[in-house]
Amino acid sequence: MLSIRRRTWPYGVLFVVGGFAVGLAVNNIADHPTVPDNAPPSTTNTVVVPQPVTHLEQLPQATTYSTIPDAPADVNTSDAPDGTVVHPQRPVPIYRAPGAAAFAILPIREITSDTWVPVVAREDGWVQVLLPSRPNSSTGWLSTQDDSLATARTPVRIDIDRAAFRLALIRDHTTLAAWTIGVGKASAPTPAGRTFVLASLTDPKQTYSPVILPLGIHSTSHDTFGGGPGTTGIHTWPDASVFGTRSSDGCIRVPADALHRLATDVPLGTPVLIH
Repeated sequence: MLSIRRRTWPYGVLFVVGGFAVGLAVNNIADHPTVPDNAPPSTTNTVVVPQPVTHLEQLPQATTYSTIPDAPADVNTSDAPDGTVVHPQRPVPIYRAPGAAAFAILPIREITSDTWVPVVAREDGWVQVLLPSRPNSSTGWLSTQDDSLATARTPVRIDIDRAAFRLALIRDHTTLAAWTIGVGKASAPTPAGRTFVLASLTDPKQTYSPVILPLGIHSTSHDTFGGGPGTTGIHTWPDASVFGTRSSDGCIRVPADALHRLATDVPLGTPVLIH
């Protein structure tokens, strides 16, 4: 068992990560990224005002448990976001485009963790973010024209090369550390694309991993697994023979020292690139 300093919430939730149904208590490795973003908001005469939403509570919530078929798709799945992340300080509407209609809500919390999502594009008064809901690579636009969003910047990202069985922790253009990993088997591949660290969880009832890091992406082979949403995650594994192989149900299996580093140094919302 790794010795990881953490804060654990005093209640559990049922969650499925990469095909494992587990009763989980939340471990917030970083409730917010470590580097504040102090850049002033962009203001011009061309700012598009968001459409009013009269019944916000009637819109679906964008969570790892939800499917929002009409969410705009990420059009650039290979480039790393710049590390800017946002947190809704109250439930906020998600729009298809600046000035378009709202189609969902971004809640304050995800799996009882604070919601932090990465910014992938900007327009004056708006940011486009990755969402944790199905289908994979879902995005939406949030208005920055009021005080509903907290903004920060995570200094790192995670890069996963499935063909090379390699996970790298990267800061700017420097690789801080890299490990040989296990990925999804042919019948349940690890999904590719841009995603992010959605939460950090502990489960005292299982022994295969002291911490699990669910991502904002789902299995492409299972609509559900073990009664849960089939969320892909990062965790360790007690048998080291899985590293360098395609053997999981879609999750990324990492060595114990890799999990310790990620659980210690990677804030919520950190971008993850899976190639």
